[in-house]
Amino acid sequence: MRPTQLLAAIWIAWGVTWLGAAVWSGRTEKRAATWDVSAYRLLTVIGAILLWHGTVRAFGLSRLWHVGYVGAYVLAGVTLIGILFAWWARLHLGRLWSGAVTLKERHRIVDTGPYSLVRHPIYTSLIGATLATAAAQATATAVVGWTLIVLGLWLKARAEERFLVEQFGSESYAAYQRRVPMLVPFAARSDRAA
Repeated sequence: MRPTQLLAAIWIAWGVTWLGAAVWSGRTEKRAATWDVSAYRLLTVIGAILLWHGTVRAFGLSRLWHVGYVGAYVLAGVTLIGILFAWWARLHLGRLWSGAVTLKERHRIVDTGPYSLVRHPIYTSLIGATLATAAAQATATAVVGWTLIVLGLWLKARAEERFLVEQFGSESYAAYQRRVPMLVPFAARSDRAA
């Protein structure tokens, strides 16, 4: 299997299983509806399209860099590690997971497992996995797509944090924010939501 086919297989398998696992999610009690939630969706969809857009073949443009077959397989492995970390985080959330910014039945602040490393481990994982994919694609559109995905996930993380502060109170969630960085493991805790 060629590296691009392997990357496509990893992402397709993730998408199918991720969507299929939505049936495990608990009942939603409240949903956030803010401009940044809509902006997140738009940015990540456009970013994903650009990440996979065949610019090199479609327009005859050259790659920005060459990673070779070995490098491409290594980057596919990094993508898979990111996906597996995202799955660990999702399984750790259990029925509290949602694709939208929501409050689930019997919702609580989860601060164990991957959530003890970063407050949004699924987003961290997806940022890393899409970075590895963009590096393997080595096109300008892939880099722009990755940048849009990062911006979209950052907006969603900020929206979630504001929503969780509203639901659980600023002091309860602030203690978690002081202990655990938002997206980058072991980073300084200056990234607390405003």
